[in-house]
Amino acid sequence: MKKYFMIHDENLCIGCQGCSVACRSENNVPSGVYRLQVHAKMTGTFPNLKMDFLRHSCVMCEDSPCVTVCPTGASFKTAEGITLLDHRTCVSCKYCILACPYDARFVEPQTGEIGKCTFCYETRLSKGEQPACVTVCPTDALTFGDLNDENSEVSKIMKEKKVYLPKEEFKTRPQLGMIANRKGGNNE
Repeated sequence: MKKYFMIHDENLCIGCQGCSVACRSENNVPSGVYRLQVHAKMTGTFPNLKMDFLRHSCVMCEDSPCVTVCPTGASFKTAEGITLLDHRTCVSCKYCILACPYDARFVEPQTGEIGKCTFCYETRLSKGEQPACVTVCPTDALTFGDLNDENSEVSKIMKEKKVYLPKEEFKTRPQLGMIANRKGGNNE
């Protein structure tokens, strides 16, 4: 069984928003909301400034609070660990939005449906393709693959580099890991 995982390398990300644009295009995300966005965060004082580019999206928790609180079962996990939403059974109660510690769900303004990143499960993964954000990244800051395949690029990176999980203290076991930026500031 596959276990999908994505890594965002903050050392390689340049904040170009190509991933966000690809996501919008692939998933017809309306203006005013997003499934994925990269935020810039500047720290330090001159001349030791540091600019971090941080990915903000669903992290595909293995222990998903959004799935646990869903009264209709509309929020669910696939066998590969992708958190999805069945719009046919969703009643838009917004419990999942409140339960998500990553602020990764939203109400689509035109339809009133709940939206979130799906790693392009329906449109790309189910066809054996990579998520749209991964395919357009000009610096290869995003890596996606099967953690259960020891020869996959994502498995190799997990063995070779220090990958942190966002908000690890919540014990949700995200399937989106980050490699912390070591450039800038006093770190160079």
